[in-house]
Amino acid sequence: MIGIFVNLAKKKQLKSIQFVPFLIIFSLSVACQSNSGEKKKDNVKDTVAKKEEVKAAVPDSISYSGGNASLILGRKEIPILCYHQIRDWRPTDSKTARSYIVPIAAFHDQIKMLADSGYHTILPDQLYSYLTKGAPLPDKPIMLTFDDTDLDQYTVAWPDMKKYGFKGVFFIMTVSLGRPHYMSKDQVKEISDDGNLIGSHTWDHHNVKQYHGNDWVIQIEKPTSQLEAITGKPVRYFAYPFGLWNREAIPELKKRGFVAAFQLNEKRDSDDPLFTIRRIIVPGAWSPSTLHHWIKKDF
Repeated sequence: MIGIFVNLAKKKQLKSIQFVPFLIIFSLSVACQSNSGEKKKDNVKDTVAKKEEVKAAVPDSISYSGGNASLILGRKEIPILCYHQIRDWRPTDSKTARSYIVPIAAFHDQIKMLADSGYHTILPDQLYSYLTKGAPLPDKPIMLTFDDTDLDQYTVAWPDMKKYGFKGVFFIMTVSLGRPHYMSKDQVKEISDDGNLIGSHTWDHHNVKQYHGNDWVIQIEKPTSQLEAITGKPVRYFAYPFGLWNREAIPELKKRGFVAAFQLNEKRDSDDPLFTIRRIIVPGAWSPSTLHHWIKKDF
């Protein structure tokens, strides 16, 4: 994350890196035909119907008893990798920045290693079913996640993943949509249409621990609604900026329709493990063998 909105925050959080459902009702165009009034009514009905379909598709907020939380915590964790920028280092990149920038050749080699080692990518719905119901997963499951909407995730990472039939999770920071070096709305939709999952990553990467009052609307509700309008799909999964979370955030996410949230490599919450799912950042200097070692060690 080197963008204007992210870079400043990173300097304050060197150890930790890392938008509820309702559809935006599009404004109806004014028709010149004599039956324009009827067409407007039909468009409104269609929009409301789609909105209700999305709401129905999102599971109710889930409260976990101690037994359910214990069951989830008892299941073997699935390795989840977190990437940010996929590009070659520049002379102006600081040592800290290089920790979050994976050079293109290194990413190629890492993805090839995962394929050659027999890993199969999974998506959050599969992980959710596994954790809550014990649903089976493919052999050597792994999840690839990408934060912050960087354009190289579309131009470099996604094409490379497609070579091996891999799918990923893209956590979108909506303030950056369409800006230079970031993905456009059309590119986000294309990734979604190809079978990848789009998750929420707030509006401008504001630390969840600092939310008060209307921040939940600005940072979560509006961005999530925007992503649902772009993809035509419910957004049920969230990634905490910088990986930072607190217990006060969890009920706020639940009542806005989220069913799970991803942090970084801290201990999971004993009461709500689904809202503190662990990931590890892949540093830019890791070789494929080093990555393989840490996958085994951390999970």
